[in-house]
Amino acid sequence: MKAVGIVVEYNPFHNGHLFQAEQARKLTGADVVIVVMSGTFLQRGEPAIVSKWYRAQMALTAGVDLVIELPYMYSTQKAEIFANGAISLLAEMGVEFINFGSESGDIEDFENLHTFMKSHQTTFDQLVKAKMKLGLSYPRATSEAFCQLEPDSSILTLTEPNNILGFHYIKAISEQGHKIKATTTLRKQAHYHDRNITQKRIASATSIRQAIANGQSNEVKHVMPETSYRLIKDYKEAFSLLHTWEHYYNLLQYKILSTPLNDLGLIYECEEGLEYRMKQASKLSSSFAEWMEYMKTKRYTWTRLQRLATHVLTNTTKAEMKEVLSLKPQYIRLLGMNQIGQSYLNQTKKQRALPLITKPAKLEGTIADIEERVTNVYLAPLDTKRRTKQIREEITRPPILIQ
Repeated sequence: MKAVGIVVEYNPFHNGHLFQAEQARKLTGADVVIVVMSGTFLQRGEPAIVSKWYRAQMALTAGVDLVIELPYMYSTQKAEIFANGAISLLAEMGVEFINFGSESGDIEDFENLHTFMKSHQTTFDQLVKAKMKLGLSYPRATSEAFCQLEPDSSILTLTEPNNILGFHYIKAISEQGHKIKATTTLRKQAHYHDRNITQKRIASATSIRQAIANGQSNEVKHVMPETSYRLIKDYKEAFSLLHTWEHYYNLLQYKILSTPLNDLGLIYECEEGLEYRMKQASKLSSSFAEWMEYMKTKRYTWTRLQRLATHVLTNTTKAEMKEVLSLKPQYIRLLGMNQIGQSYLNQTKKQRALPLITKPAKLEGTIADIEERVTNVYLAPLDTKRRTKQIREEITRPPILIQ
């Protein structure tokens, strides 16, 4: 059985994701589609709107064969670390291919970009450091540094989010020494940053979340599989919320105001005196949106500050993250499968070096400790009865099996 891997967040699973999964299977001739999916908090430093279990269910009912979890240590990171973690897990799962969405749609564009960057990496790194010393944000510094290398018009630009991720997937495959073949699917109809839903069948996840947040859930029915739409409604009915940062702001505010400055400075991604800015913003803000407006500077992007807020909320320190990132993945957390996925797992059992974890109750070590803590924080906005039940289920629940 041949497998193709996809790195996803599915926040939530929509028609664009369905199209990509179908194209990934078609482009590669794969028998199995395996996704590695961010768990609770995502790359932009946001809580997933529904739990990983509901998002895994969305994917499996739409035709994905296997869902494994991308741990917090990778899921809340800049593109390079995010991609390295995802590729290492997919490689452990034995995929022959990966597929990612892009604004280009041509894998040769990414291969040419990778070749170009390899030959200019030292200069590029020096330019990025110099521009960040001038006060530019990391994304702006990398963009300007790339332009200063003067690539010709045939070289893909490192500006679009999916192009940046695609480049880092290919770079990770090369640096980790895997024989995985990369493929890409052209993004259709909706741009990554689009905030409006039209009559077209595909919309961005950003626009879908915004419509749902504005109470316009009926407007998203035509851009999602019916099961995704139903599962979102089921989650809100079961837990009385769809997770947003505002549900966590009181916890974040309390954490910042009650933590000594020196301890705040130890939090991962807290640099250059941001602990002082966080304290002041927390005293003046009554909502997360207000807090972010106080925090925003030219130096730090919205995404970078949201990731910092996530690490403060979860009490993830620089020392902890340094420790876990120095380790290779310790296990693979299986969230769900269908019968095709189950057959693949049985067939490849002896080829996997890492243990496949179906219940984390017996896991030990820093990685497991972080995952448990992060999950408890994610569930904190639920009422006591529901939260207690979900915390218990997190360590005892078996993977989803779709017949």
